[in-house]
Amino acid sequence: MQQPDAPRYYALEQLAEFSRTFAALADILPVYRRRLDKYLQTDKAQAKEIYELILKERTRLASLMGEARLCLLELGEEKLAAVAASLRPQLAAFPIMAPDYQKLSDILAAFAAELPQPQTASAAVIGRLMNSVKMGYYPTDPLHVEHITRVIAFPPGVTTNVFDPCCGEGLALRALATGNNCMTYGVEIDEQRAAEAQERLHRVAVGSFFHSRISHEAFHAMLLNPPYLSVLNENGGKARHEKRFLAESYEHLIYGGLLIYIIPYYRLTPDVARILCDNFADLTAYRFMGAEFERFHQIAIFGTRKQREDGAALAVPFLESITEPAKIPELSELPQGRYTLPAQPVEVPLFKGVVFNTAELARQLAASKSLSKRLAKSALDGAAKRPILPLNVGQVGLIGGSGLINGLAMCDHPHIVKGRIIKAISSTENVTQQDRLGNAVKTTVTETASNQLVFNILTPAGFKSLT
Repeated sequence: MQQPDAPRYYALEQLAEFSRTFAALADILPVYRRRLDKYLQTDKAQAKEIYELILKERTRLASLMGEARLCLLELGEEKLAAVAASLRPQLAAFPIMAPDYQKLSDILAAFAAELPQPQTASAAVIGRLMNSVKMGYYPTDPLHVEHITRVIAFPPGVTTNVFDPCCGEGLALRALATGNNCMTYGVEIDEQRAAEAQERLHRVAVGSFFHSRISHEAFHAMLLNPPYLSVLNENGGKARHEKRFLAESYEHLIYGGLLIYIIPYYRLTPDVARILCDNFADLTAYRFMGAEFERFHQIAIFGTRKQREDGAALAVPFLESITEPAKIPELSELPQGRYTLPAQPVEVPLFKGVVFNTAELARQLAASKSLSKRLAKSALDGAAKRPILPLNVGQVGLIGGSGLINGLAMCDHPHIVKGRIIKAISSTENVTQQDRLGNAVKTTVTETASNQLVFNILTPAGFKSLT
């Protein structure tokens, strides 16, 4: 039995909801069908409403079955995922006017009962999810980075900015940029990995990407391999990190800039596909090769940023092209120079993480004139100063009291002078209070103090103190 403080895994929570929904639809759809038969004889308008309701539920049912398949793949439930894959098109095409819904109802109820629940998930499933959360991210190996780099045509004579919002140790971004005249920028939440990345990348922002301050439309290419988290976020929301990273990072690309988005193929959900199709043109997808794909099921999606537009019509066929992994071409098939980066120099005026970063501070100080101005001011303060006119007695007192009349005076009679302020008692007053019988009961002593300027002077003839 799960403990109250046990982690809540997104996939399991979703499957629990799907199970309840499928069971409810198994019960209600036959009821709707009987009502439809009833009103066909008595109330055509009411019959039409019920028909449209069944049509809507059929569409929702097919969509939920597709989402359930993705969650099952995440849990490693390959057999149940295959069942969901076969049921989805059957549900989408189910004839609404079929006389008997009992078989449909039985299939839905049986499938709902087979879905893993947070309370009943096997140790293998929980272990797999725990490992996913523990790792947090899966660095892209050098071989696949090499294939990804081949697809990019870097403009000659232009320094391009390449960005990784979750750069890890910076290995992948460094490999992509080497020899291609790139400035590399990365964000990493883990301070140890960030320290490693600082040895490889030009600039690294430390801390959460979502709270970093980074210029929009400043990067020619973005390598986005987000963490594949399986837990719900802090407020109980169900936004996946791979979706959130995509939605909040693409605006950092310039228009025409290249997105390289690496996720497991089963995480390409309809909402993620819609973000891609709304904001990117020339979308293609390639799967990782051999054992690497078998292990993590990753694909790399490429696209160039465009002005935002409604991509609903493009999202469905793009999503369907990813459904069957065997039909996705491998990265080894990527055509060389398939995507050309914009030949447009761009500055990155703002790039700050949320964690204090001494390396970034040193870079900013080196580029700033503030320190040199401060040093120049200090040098001026230490320089000898000569008043325009002779000082009167009051001015001498003020300057002496401030401590500025100090040091060696080279003149006809060389001397050393040191000015200071002392506290002096100028007067004392005793006031005695008596009672009615003339006895002293209280004595108040009042002292009047004042600040006194003293100059200590050392001359060849001896020491003098002037007040």
